[in-house]
Amino acid sequence: MSQTPKIKAALLVLAITLAPAGSVYAAGDIEAGKVKAYTCTGCHGIPGYNNVYPTYKVPKIGGQNYEYLVLAMKAYRDGDRDHSTMENQASSLNDDDTEDIAAYFASLGKE
Repeated sequence: MSQTPKIKAALLVLAITLAPAGSVYAAGDIEAGKVKAYTCTGCHGIPGYNNVYPTYKVPKIGGQNYEYLVLAMKAYRDGDRDHSTMENQASSLNDDDTEDIAAYFASLGKE
């Protein structure tokens, strides 16, 4: 692993750690995110789902940290995080889309 991915990973962890707890979904619109996340739930809304090829576990992301979700989607979109399916899905998302989708998924399981 080269230094650049290690530094990016460390910055991602640092950003999540330092993010204020009170900002949970502050920038995202949960209702808009629910609509925009329709495609996402096909994989991430199914517990125990595996892709056929290559076979890998797909994480269920409901209730996940908002800031983490935003940073992860932007990293896939910008090519800083490697996963071809996620890169393709995130490539069409703008910042508002990622914030709305993150707000929606972060809100799940919190009620």
